[in-house]
Amino acid sequence: MTAPPPALEIRNLAFRYPGGPEVLRDISLTLRRGEKVALVGPNGAGKSTLLLHLNGILRGEGSLRVEGMPLRDENLPAIRARVGLVFQDADDQLFSPTVFEDVAFGPLHMGLPEGEVRRRVREALAQVGMEGYERRLSHHLSAGEKKRIAIATVLSMSPSLLALDEPSAGLDPRARRNLIRLLQDLPLTMLVSTHDMALVAELFPRMVVMDAGRIVADDATAGLLADAAFLEAHGLEAPCLPAAPPRNR
Repeated sequence: MTAPPPALEIRNLAFRYPGGPEVLRDISLTLRRGEKVALVGPNGAGKSTLLLHLNGILRGEGSLRVEGMPLRDENLPAIRARVGLVFQDADDQLFSPTVFEDVAFGPLHMGLPEGEVRRRVREALAQVGMEGYERRLSHHLSAGEKKRIAIATVLSMSPSLLALDEPSAGLDPRARRNLIRLLQDLPLTMLVSTHDMALVAELFPRMVVMDAGRIVADDATAGLLADAAFLEAHGLEAPCLPAAPPRNR
């Protein structure tokens, strides 16, 4: 039997903004289905720019495939349905008066019938633990609630790949812990850009390190976090994890 294509395959991707320097340089990256991968690096490394390529918001030189489909104009609707991109600031994603309208936006624009739209909204809100919020005003929610609703807006499209930009930024400890549980439980391929190295250590077995527009490492998280000299050279720090509780004697 033929093996299924990777969830994401990028080859020799390069990109520069008009009139500016090259932001992405020779990026090659493959994610297998079901992998949860952290994308880390200092500010300006190109992480957010890379995420914006996954569903065609930005288009650089090189090749990008989602589940075997090349990123081309004719494939954009299908690719954007498969890649759920969650921005760092949830307010950039929540623009409708109510939670229901925000979460229903994608399915409605897919042309789905009303019954299917309502089913998808219910299921997406249940996945993020926000049942009963349909009539709430999006702009009145807490930062943690907004983050969950932003994730629900892409889950309602039934994506196969979830791409998140700094998901834990601005969250208090309780909301951050709830987010970690949510990401642990979601059965999706994930590429998550973050500066939260404790989140990386806890949630992502594989870590991709970017610096100055290039991938400088792609390996097991535990090994990379143990290399203090490498982390320092690329503007990163190993997380200060809580000590394990003493065992009963």
